[in-house]
Parts: sequence; structure tokens; C-alpha cells
Amino acid sequence: DDSSWETLRPLTFTRPVADLRIGILTIAEKWAKHLNADFGFQTQDYLSVKYPAKKNPSLFINGSICPDQALVDAISQLKDGEVLIKGDILIAHHNDPADFKAVTFNKEIQYTRDFVRITYPENIFTNNPAEIRKDFELLTRGRTSAKISSTNQLLGDDIFFEEGAKAECSVLNSGYGPIYVGKNAEIWEGSLIRGSFALCENSSIKMGAKIYSGTTIGPNSRAGGEINNSVIWGNSAKGHDGYLGNSVLGEWCNIGADTNNSNLKNNYAEVKLYDYENKKMRNTNLQFCGLIMADHAKSGINTMFNTGTIVGVSANIFGGGLPPNHIADFSWGGADGFENYKLDKMFETTEKVFGRKNVIFNDTEKEILTKVYELTAAHRNF
Repeated sequence: DDSSWETLRPLTFTRPVADLRIGILTIAEKWAKHLNADFGFQTQDYLSVKYPAKKNPSLFINGSICPDQALVDAISQLKDGEVLIKGDILIAHHNDPADFKAVTFNKEIQYTRDFVRITYPENIFTNNPAEIRKDFELLTRGRTSAKISSTNQLLGDDIFFEEGAKAECSVLNSGYGPIYVGKNAEIWEGSLIRGSFALCENSSIKMGAKIYSGTTIGPNSRAGGEINNSVIWGNSAKGHDGYLGNSVLGEWCNIGADTNNSNLKNNYAEVKLYDYENKKMRNTNLQFCGLIMADHAKSGINTMFNTGTIVGVSANIFGGGLPPNHIADFSWGGADGFENYKLDKMFETTEKVFGRKNVIFNDTEKEILTKVYELTAAHRNF
């Protein structure tokens, strides 16, 4: 992690930057695939049990940077003690993990090309179409797709199904970007999908869904309704009608039926998002920006999210009207007001949510959420 961990909050309260999913893979998975290597994390102390560091001498890569072939080639040539930088951005270096915090370099190498760096939450959906294309090439190069049912209408050739993936009676249009369907994922009847699009392992698209370009559905998730240029991470559900556009949903989120978000202001002005680092609204310089929802957050049926809304970890939103543009972590309520979402009650619910996916809600998860609860106390000033 570098300073991006702070500017990417609340998404990074529960994970290192390199565990962010953009495209088909997480940033760490992209590097591992490119370099044919395993990986660990140098992250916040309270996250290090779940996301441990490697114990052997390693290649260190800035977790906010997405790989491309030129960058991979430059990093692969680094020798021990060398560091690759661009301006004041440290890209990568070789060193002993035990000495990471007191590291010294014997040679700096300037990198002159551009690269994709994820520093703010909106960078995830704005870069997602291009990252899907890059990951699609990385994952499918030299391989043949599994058979796709003849009941579907296929447009274009860049459609790849992994083993066990299924789709019936749907329209898949890869003329605007590739379509990737992961292992044992399923597209239900009547779905309309325009690439670029990624449906990750064990996930499903429900009947009659309308999915537009630049959308990723992470593993073990389900999605339906209308979704445009959005990224939904693992173990989350947006299974009903309602619009989600230019948005990011974390893990273990649930979006109630007919929940909608605005991604464009009525006056067409640039959208502002709440910034955890500066504790004030920040101009994204984007005309289209929707919902940023951190892990474990949930919305009740018919919830309406305003343009540029940040929802914190474990927030629970319900009721009529438009809730505020920043909904604090561990808050419970809606447009009529919020109260503190007590940890014991949150843990009760989370244990049930995990159980539905046959996942154990263990002490490590509880300790992370307890720490986030403490770190975000100042935001719950109600």
C-alpha cells in the first residue's frame, strides 16, 4: 500500500489496495498472472492477518498500479536494491521483506511511459472497460472457449466461456468489447449484455437483465435489473430491478429491490464525492458518477441514492427520500436520520450472510470490522 490506501477509503478499510477488483481480476491477481508468481501484501497492521506478507526476499510492486506489458518488462529487469520510479511515484523495487520499512536503494531507474494507477474510488469504474479488455487477453490468449448454447444470439467473436459456464436465450454483443463468463457462472434467459463485460466464477445474471459496457460482476455474486459501467465485487447481490450506473459495490453488499442510483446531476455539473482523507467533498471532474458502497453495506427496497454517494462499511440504508451523499460507516437509517449500528447486531447479521455462502465469520473478520468501527467513530456524529 502507498498513500492510495487513504484516498480509496472506505473501500480499503477492509482490504489492501492490491485486493481491489478492476477488470476481471484483482490488481494482485493481475501481477501474479503476468509474472507467474505468488504474492503477499504490505498493508495496514490490522489487515495483515488476513492479508499476510511474503516471508522470502521479494519483488515489491505498488499495489495501486495496474500492469501492462511494458511495465511488466521493466519490472522484470530489476535487480536487488534497484527501484523503478516515475516522478515521486515508487513503482517497484527488490528488497528483503524484513527490512521493508527501512529500505534503502542503491539505484533509481526512471520509468517514462504512462500507466494506470488507482488512487480514488471512481478510478475503478472509469478504468474498468480497458481493464476488462486487458484481463480478457491475459486469461484467454491461446485458449478455446467452452461451448456456448445455440439458443443465444451471439454478436462478435470476443466471447469466452470457462468450463461449466452457461447461458440460454440471451443476447451477447461483443462488438463493443469482450465478454468473459467465468467457471460455473450462469446467464439466465432473456438477458441483454453488451461488452465489455465480465461475469466471474460462480456468479449469475438473472432473467431479463440489461447489462451495458464496462461492467464486472465479481465471484459468487448475482445481478439483475439495469447495470451500466459498474463493478460489483464478490459475494454481493443486486439481483432485482433497479438502475446501477458508474458505481462500485464492495463485498458482502445487498441491494434491495427497485433500488436506484443517480449518476448524472440535473444541472449536468461535475460530481463531487466525500473524501475521507480531507473530510470534505472532492470534485471528481466527472459528469457521470454514481454510488460507491463499501463492504457489508445494504440498502432496503426502493432506496434512492443521489449522484455521487459514498456509503461506508456496514452501513444499512432504508426508508423513503434521498439519504445524504455521505453515509457513515456502521450507520443505520435513511433520509429521516441515522443511528449507530452496534457491532454485536452487525456481527449477528454478518454471520447469517456468511452462512448462506458456506463461509465462516471468523475472529479475523470480526477483528478487522472492530478496528474499522473504531477508526470511523468520528464520522458517526449523530
